[in-house]
Amino acid sequence: MIFVSGLVCFLLVLTAEARVGNSSELSFCTETPECLLFDLICKTKDYEVRHYDSVKWVSTNEKSFFMEMAMPVAFNRLFKYISGENQMGKKIQMTTPVVVKIPDKRFWQMGTYTMSFLLPTEHQENPPKPTNSDVYITDTPDMKVYAYSYGGWMTTFSDSSNANDLSKTLDSVKAKYKKGSHCAVGYNSPMRMFNRHNEVWFVAEDEPVCEEKSSEETD
Repeated sequence: MIFVSGLVCFLLVLTAEARVGNSSELSFCTETPECLLFDLICKTKDYEVRHYDSVKWVSTNEKSFFMEMAMPVAFNRLFKYISGENQMGKKIQMTTPVVVKIPDKRFWQMGTYTMSFLLPTEHQENPPKPTNSDVYITDTPDMKVYAYSYGGWMTTFSDSSNANDLSKTLDSVKAKYKKGSHCAVGYNSPMRMFNRHNEVWFVAEDEPVCEEKSSEETD
């Protein structure tokens, strides 16, 4: 079970074909044959700016108070789709990352979490239609994202903490990015105990900023 996905977290326009490719091209993508590839625009000590091409995903929404409660339900729904619960009865290869769109909310509020599985190259053009009405195909446009990577386990606390830190960093350099939600991104199965790789994404608006925080702000 690979965690972390939802994903309608996207915007921005460029033009290119879907870049789902060999996992060997990414050092942290080691558990599936194919991964979502990107172009690195720039990197600071606090974040990376990446460009992702338009790709197709299979997605589902789940309302809950916490990510930990929503994700098992959403994951099971999507796993059934790739296991053959689609109109073609096709088994579809698992890819990474799994992306979860996390709503910006108070912990006591109900929120809608969107989990998405990346569709492999074979099904990018014409993916099988879901038979479950709660599962749907998503097209995300080309986008630039601010990404921050961290290890360990992805939890509500770790995701929220890292998202808040990245948001503060982006605000400090006056970067413009889509607010109201962020993406929690995971590359590992729960069976993997060590060397886990997770990310937080914010979708960039306007031209991305590639600046370090000033020494006054870091003190």
